[in-house]
Amino acid sequence: MESLQAELDAAREEDTARVIILAAAGKLFSAGHDLKEMTLHRSDPDGGRSFFERTFAVCSRLMQSVVEHPGPIIAEIDGIATAAGCQLVASCDLAVASDRSRFGVNGIDVGLFCSTPAVALTRNMSAKRAMEMLLTGEMIDAPTAVEFGLVNRVAPSETLTDVVKEMAATIAAKSPLAVKLGKQAVRDQAGRSLADAYASASRAMVENMLASDAEEGISAFFDKRQPRWD
Repeated sequence: MESLQAELDAAREEDTARVIILAAAGKLFSAGHDLKEMTLHRSDPDGGRSFFERTFAVCSRLMQSVVEHPGPIIAEIDGIATAAGCQLVASCDLAVASDRSRFGVNGIDVGLFCSTPAVALTRNMSAKRAMEMLLTGEMIDAPTAVEFGLVNRVAPSETLTDVVKEMAATIAAKSPLAVKLGKQAVRDQAGRSLADAYASASRAMVENMLASDAEEGISAFFDKRQPRWD
């Protein structure tokens, strides 16, 4: 988690990074926290409390960094994503899964309700879909993950990377300023009342309209040419 946090922090400072893709090598995307490691710390003088608090603090910061990152982040899932791994998928802006991928928040099976993954799931899926996963601990396949709203698309495993790169290239071709302002605007209006949400979004539209990229993009549209972004 600390390694991934460092990479996200570095990408935040890199102006040329248009899109971030989170992928994994191996048989799974992420199985979440290491329960063997967690269990070993029960022998600590405090019963593991300090280690548990630090672990979940690092995890919470990481998930917030994904959501609050100025650039769009795509999860490329080829395999299992469970518990905090499923939380990471839900935290990303977009997610594309292979047809062999499966998802779950199955802490409940070992007496541990996935409370922190619930934060991401309930903000990206309907509450009832999220609670179904959280309470039953049952795994869902990739098509069901699309139906639930956890994943955008499903692709064959052998073409997954190509599909994700095509999506990333489409986004990278847009105005980087508009993408950045747009992601922030979507985040800022979430949780507000309807009137406050529209007020926040209207302010974002004004700032976007005043930007040179919007002027260039609209001019290019009328001139029937490709825009040249600042």
